[in-house]
Amino acid sequence: MTVSVLAAGRRHSVGRRADGTVVAVGHGVAGECRVEGWADVVAVAAGNVHTAPNTGRSHTVGLLADGAVLATGWNGDGQCDVSGWRDVVAVAAGWRRTLGLRADGTVVAAGRTAEGACDVQAWREMVSVSCGDWHSIGVQADGRALAVGSDRRGQCAVDGWRDLVDAAAGYLHTVGLRADGRVVATGERRTGACAVDGWRDVVGLAAGSYHTVAVAGSGRVVAAGDSSLGQCDVGGWRDVVAVSAGSTHTLGLRADGTVLAAGDDADRRCDVGSWTGIGPGRG
Repeated sequence: MTVSVLAAGRRHSVGRRADGTVVAVGHGVAGECRVEGWADVVAVAAGNVHTAPNTGRSHTVGLLADGAVLATGWNGDGQCDVSGWRDVVAVAAGWRRTLGLRADGTVVAAGRTAEGACDVQAWREMVSVSCGDWHSIGVQADGRALAVGSDRRGQCAVDGWRDLVDAAAGYLHTVGLRADGRVVATGERRTGACAVDGWRDVVGLAAGSYHTVAVAGSGRVVAAGDSSLGQCDVGGWRDVVAVSAGSTHTLGLRADGTVLAAGDDADRRCDVGSWTGIGPGRG
């Protein structure tokens, strides 16, 4: 199960410090960066990776050490209505949607229901969940994948996947991390975000709107897909232990708790150079 301490949204970035506090930078007009008072947080998620020009509002989610969940930002579809959630061990945020993975392997959802991406009530024995724009992906304890929501480019065609340990959902594509360190992909291929067949020794991955990023056991980072704004310019990164992908930017967490960024820096979403102490620890 991946518990994320770093999150890239469409126009903002969020990090969880080892002391359980949270930092955020970028576009915050809807309150998505109002995390100053958060404490005892163990994981974070950033919503809204949709690329439509009228979706400048997003949200941020924080998982507390006691299994409760916090949310701040735009709540137009109820994606921040998570105050009643309990026993949650991981969170994910997408376009107008939030998912919570419970300790018993079930999944709760809040937010936009139109595309069916919140239809996760029947999911059982889950170990990982991820939100794309219009679809949601989950990995079961037996290594199989489940997907719900829009399948307009085949992004939900995961029935044959096996031996997964994690998965990530982008805009029109989905990627899965296998136990042997290889990566599988499905969905829109014209962007290049599914060109992951040669990747090896992968220990973590993330899906942006039109790109995919992965970190290897060596601490190096690879990326595929659209890099028109430099979001795939990660070849020189070293000592990275986790990655996160937003719509047009990418974040990388170093072993020393500092953070790297590449891609679109509008709204100062890549202004993470001063961040320290990001990572797991006692909340």
